[in-house]
Amino acid sequence: MAEELLIIPILFLTIVAPIWLFLHYMAKFRSAKSLSQADEETLAELWQQADKFEQRIESLETILDEEVPGWRTRS
Repeated sequence: MAEELLIIPILFLTIVAPIWLFLHYMAKFRSAKSLSQADEETLAELWQQADKFEQRIESLETILDEEVPGWRTRS
């Protein structure tokens, strides 16, 4: 009788629990795989800021090219 009561927890730990954990973490992975709306908005803002910085750097390089012709080769 006591042996029969041990079979249920052993079966649960060897069969049900691993499958349950696997499915749980697969669901977590799928939900984390895509970006949330807030993440997409943040990424779009960062992209816009990067474009602005790139334009500013290009403007500064143009100014420096005109005023200090050899600035790129200096160390």
